[in-house]
Formats: sequence, structure tokens, C-alpha cells
Amino acid sequence: MGALMDALIDALAGLSWGWAALAFALENLAIFGLSLGLGRWLQGRRFRRITPPAPPLRPLELALVCSTLILNTAVTLVGWALWREGVIHFRREWGPLVVALDLLVLAGGMDVAMYALHRLAHHRLLFTLLHRAHHLFDRPRPLTLFALNPAEALAFGGLWLAVVTVYDATWAGMSIYLALNVLFGLVGHLGVEPLPQRWLGTPALRWLTTSTFHAGHHQTPSTNFGFYTLIWDRLFGTLDPDYEARFLGLSRLNPPPELR
Repeated sequence: MGALMDALIDALAGLSWGWAALAFALENLAIFGLSLGLGRWLQGRRFRRITPPAPPLRPLELALVCSTLILNTAVTLVGWALWREGVIHFRREWGPLVVALDLLVLAGGMDVAMYALHRLAHHRLLFTLLHRAHHLFDRPRPLTLFALNPAEALAFGGLWLAVVTVYDATWAGMSIYLALNVLFGLVGHLGVEPLPQRWLGTPALRWLTTSTFHAGHHQTPSTNFGFYTLIWDRLFGTLDPDYEARFLGLSRLNPPPELR
């Protein structure tokens, strides 16, 4: 496996700009397609619905999704260029302990940074400019994950590039983190809760975000700003006080009429 990855990394280093742009566009389309496919499959299971079904697709939603895919490709291309220029470094180690450390650092660093950026995006001076477009879709579906204001998509992409510029992760750690990042985002936009109620009874797992958690943010935008964990919401008092009741099905989510 290590030899194969090394060969792919070497091939990536030798790409021209045109082939790199094409490769990253196809990569982002594949991530998009796999996310929608997995999301539709999960929605088709007998999981408890936590929001009303999403309305018919709107042109604005489709335009935002297309914009995000283009910008994600551009961010990936910029990251590739910075890597080739030696600004960003990735290590070729494959040991499980090293990869686990990478996941801890990347997920932990991005969790606190994205919480801060998310809180900032909800400031009244920035909300309309950066984040309101995403909140127009208060009945989320997998597609909603990609329905971002272009400025917001670039902000998240720039944050990721800043983190990997500061921290030299392994290729394996970076790849696994990015896969988990998409998975967490997808789960947050399902509109159904795939996790069992016993999730809250498990000490470690109950600190991780759930579909109910992020759906609650879409419908009560002043709460639940975290991405991977509830740590910062609990610490700064922004966790929805009804979150656990909603997760257990004891309280309903009500869309805010001002964002419909």
C-alpha cells in the first residue's frame, strides 16, 4: 500500500497545470457524487426523520453547489502548487501511531478554528456577506452540504491551507482526515438521525456532533456552531439546551420563519 501511494504522490508531483486542474476537478466531482449517493442511501434507511423533507431544488441552491465545486477545485489546485513549491510539506510515513497523531492534530485544530470562523460568520456585520445563503436551506439534505456562499467556501478552503502550511501531516493522515471531514458534513445534512439513542450514553461518543446537532443549527442559528465535537459549544454556552431531548426524539425542530 505504501509503495502504491508513493507512486501516486510522485505522479502528482509531475503533473502539468492543465492535467492537475482536470484531476482535481474529477476528484471533487467524485467526492460530490459519492457524498450524494451515500446520503441518499442513508436517507432511505429506516432512520428517524428530524426535519421536514427538503423542498424542490431551487436554482439558487444549484448555482451555489456548482460554485462550491469549482472553488473547491481551485483551492485544491492552489494547495498542490504550494506543495510543489515547498510551502506545504507532507511526510511519507505510514505508521498507525503517526497517522493517529495527525488525525488528532488536524481534527482538533480545524474543530476549534472552524468553530471560531462559524461564530464570526454569524456576526451581524458578516452574516449576510458570508453565511446567510447556506441558512436559506433550513430543511437540509445531502446537497445542502455544498450550498455555500462563494466567499464562505473560499474562507474554509483558505483555513485548511493555512493549517497544513503550519503542520506537516503525513499523506495518509491528511487523506483520512479529509474523508472524515466530508463524512461529518454529510451526516450533518441528512435530515434524518442515523445514530442510535444509546450514542448519548457513551462517554466519548456523546462529545461528537450528530445529524440532530447540525440540523438544530440550521433551524436555531444562534446555537450549535461546532463541526466535529460539542466541546466548544459546551465551553462557550452555545449548545442548544434542547439538543439531547431532540436527539432522543422528545422535542421537535421548528424552522425559523425569518430564514425561509
